[in-house]
Amino acid sequence: MWLYYCELVAFAIRKESLGAPMLTRREFVAAGALGAGVAASGAVLAGALAAQGAKPDEASADVVLKPNRIDHAIHAGTTTRDMMSYGVDGPPPVLRMKQGEAFTADLVNGLDEATTIHWHGLRIPNAVDGVPFLTQPYVYKDERFRYAFTPPDAGTFWYHPHCNTLEQMGRGLTGLLIVEEPEDPGFDQDLALNLRDFRLGDDGQFIRQFKPRLAARGGTLGTVMTTNWQVEPRYEVHSGGLLRLRLAATDVTRIYRVSVVDEDAGDRTEARVIALDANPVPAPFKLEVYPIGAGQRMDLAIRLPREEGKVLRVETQSGAGSRVLATLITKGPDLRRSFAELKPLPPNPVMEPDLANATTLPFTFSWSAEKSGMESICGTLGYTFWAINRVPWPGDVPDPGGPLAELKLGQSYIFRLINETPNSHPIHLHGMSFKLLRSNKRQLLPLVSDTALLLPQETMEVALVADNPGDWVFHCHVIEHQKSGLTGYVKVV
Repeated sequence: MWLYYCELVAFAIRKESLGAPMLTRREFVAAGALGAGVAASGAVLAGALAAQGAKPDEASADVVLKPNRIDHAIHAGTTTRDMMSYGVDGPPPVLRMKQGEAFTADLVNGLDEATTIHWHGLRIPNAVDGVPFLTQPYVYKDERFRYAFTPPDAGTFWYHPHCNTLEQMGRGLTGLLIVEEPEDPGFDQDLALNLRDFRLGDDGQFIRQFKPRLAARGGTLGTVMTTNWQVEPRYEVHSGGLLRLRLAATDVTRIYRVSVVDEDAGDRTEARVIALDANPVPAPFKLEVYPIGAGQRMDLAIRLPREEGKVLRVETQSGAGSRVLATLITKGPDLRRSFAELKPLPPNPVMEPDLANATTLPFTFSWSAEKSGMESICGTLGYTFWAINRVPWPGDVPDPGGPLAELKLGQSYIFRLINETPNSHPIHLHGMSFKLLRSNKRQLLPLVSDTALLLPQETMEVALVADNPGDWVFHCHVIEHQKSGLTGYVKVV
């Protein structure tokens, strides 16, 4: 508790240095009571709500998320112990909310360690972004913290901790978040698939989450591939219907190369990509094989076979062949739907960057000569392998150092992402969205995104308007890379 008190004071000093208000007297006194062994949950909730203009007793939250340890059978007949979930006895719930409507979530920490929640891809206020020390104090056991925001964008997102990230995400704390469009686009079904590995031994129990020699390369893959915490689950879908299939790569490492295959015809079926990373594509295109890296999402529109009992396989392709992620089985009478009946997804209200007057900022992703990471209440891998602009991230500590860049509110920027390594890096920016411009390796679609999959030795340029004030983390979403140096932040003022 004394460590928590010291770090809360450090966070308060950091807030003041950034021009934000210090902790209130009530918050500071409550924090001081920690040293005397007084319960802190009320103080933390009061502080969180005070920062958001609310009181603890004003209203209940739309959802309460309580991360805890559970036992769960991923393999039939074998129970995996000490998984982590926001659900009571199964995988984290799929959260649904409406674009433009206020939403509140209370985090009540049931773990024996600190945690937070980051809302991946949502352009929301910095104070609820969920990064320890940079945007909020971490939330300790039995404490409560309220996240309140209004999602400006529709689409497929996800949520996860930003504290002891590899261990907590690796054990299951990754949940899907769907922001629905105000007007129904016209699908018959909406199915969300949470794609992720677990590192389990032959006995079905957890093994070490990473290997250092792999963390210094592409990352450590899991041993059991799952969809919605199941191995090759099967779902019934409406014959002849229109399915919106949402896929989110919440894995800590893996890049999925997604295809949808008709089991009878033996080739790809009528599936169209309609959105990537929550944003509608400029024009829907037929899915052949498309990659999504850790942190990325894909929305598909699928016109299902008209006959009952037909089987479609959602697969990921690799050099070793295809792997089934999930199976779709048609059921019921033919709905006789067509793609023409769908309404186009409306674009999200992301500002268009002014390229003619944009400032170009280089960000180089490279290996680091450092040898060890700094100790932190939010965990360390004990290694530093990576760096951005030659500076490795020290970890989730009270003083993470200066920003990679300082951006002026409302101005346009081009980020030049330079990958000097032979490994792929899904680069994620918190709090803002960017537009893909060009690459030295491939032709890019002009997509709006929050996570760019940077290929080996690739230089990619993306553009954005710095429209959201605050300190925004900028990191690789291969979590071993993130936790061993490939992280930084930009400041928007």
